[in-house]
Amino acid sequence: VSIPPFLFEAILYGPIDDTNSTAKIGNGIIFFTLYKKEVAMWDSLTLANANKEKLQHIRENAVLKAHEKAKEETEAKEATKQEHKKYALEATMKLEEAERKRIEDMKEKERQKVTKELELWKKQQNDAEKQKKVQKEGELHQEVEQLEEKKDEKMNKTRIPNGETSKTRLKPTKGHGSCSMFSENLKEEQLPAPRSAATIKINFTSRVFPTALRESRIAEEEEWLRKQAEARRTISADLSELEDLKEEEKNPDWLKDKGNKMFAMGNYLGAVNAYNLAVRLNNKLPLLYLNRAACHLKLRNLHKAIEDSSKALELLTPPVPDNVNARVKAYVRRGTAFCQLELYTEGLQDYEAALKIDPKNRTIEKDAEKIRHLIQGTTQDSKQMKKEFFERDDF
Repeated sequence: VSIPPFLFEAILYGPIDDTNSTAKIGNGIIFFTLYKKEVAMWDSLTLANANKEKLQHIRENAVLKAHEKAKEETEAKEATKQEHKKYALEATMKLEEAERKRIEDMKEKERQKVTKELELWKKQQNDAEKQKKVQKEGELHQEVEQLEEKKDEKMNKTRIPNGETSKTRLKPTKGHGSCSMFSENLKEEQLPAPRSAATIKINFTSRVFPTALRESRIAEEEEWLRKQAEARRTISADLSELEDLKEEEKNPDWLKDKGNKMFAMGNYLGAVNAYNLAVRLNNKLPLLYLNRAACHLKLRNLHKAIEDSSKALELLTPPVPDNVNARVKAYVRRGTAFCQLELYTEGLQDYEAALKIDPKNRTIEKDAEKIRHLIQGTTQDSKQMKKEFFERDDF
């Protein structure tokens, strides 16, 4: 034998402990080490003088226990796998939360730093403006004083006849507003003209990320961009060989219809190629796997038919009225492949699963009855039954 599942049958005299028992294969020899469940002396190694019905009952119980044990192991593995996924997800969420918090803290520190620098700059600008204003007022006051001194000198040179100088006559009395008015007029004459309006254009450097450059983490951003570019190159490499296809040939639905037409014409290999390309474009359509399983049945690729039927059942979840027919076909096609491999027990299980979904289907009911007869040994012509399965066109 070269393809699992392997089956070696021996009807022993009494029950054994299958947990501790072992079977080793090597050098063309299978070595069994079997432990009795109860310590006792057996009259013989195998059960002798047993009728056919009892042997069939023992065989069915053994197969049923093996299925139950395999199911329990699968469920235990699935539970362990789910626990590991849950733990990994929680750990990833914690790491992402810690990283997000760290980035937020860095941004907040940078924001506080920039705010302090901006406030300090504003304060320096205000101080400089105040200092310029004081300096300007001092210069203006000095100019006014110089002008008054020059005017006084001129007045001293000109005398009035009654002995009063022009200075005493023109000198404003205390409380008079002539001096202040003069200084105000002088100020207005020396003020600069208002600035003309203009538009300032600012050009910003283009960035991939929305944050400001001072708040970004350049190293991390470049690493992220590099990984994105590698992912795009990988996708382009995977689809590079599909570039020569026509536009409609890149549509999975069009390819599925093309495969269906080829199947109807008996071109099963061409239909498989069409379904293969459609699966590469979209691997989430259960009908692609279901139809390809029918082609593999016609081509006698039984293991591939079982694999595609199982994949279709996996995608046909949850079970709803819309996918009843597809689920029935998937069970029937996988059951047919099992029967062709002479694994009648597994095939009967799939046919019974199809009957649970569609209990009024007489064709499936008749086929299941034939498989039961084969298992019980009441039907001798198994080759004729295989031929009937393959010659049917209701896939």
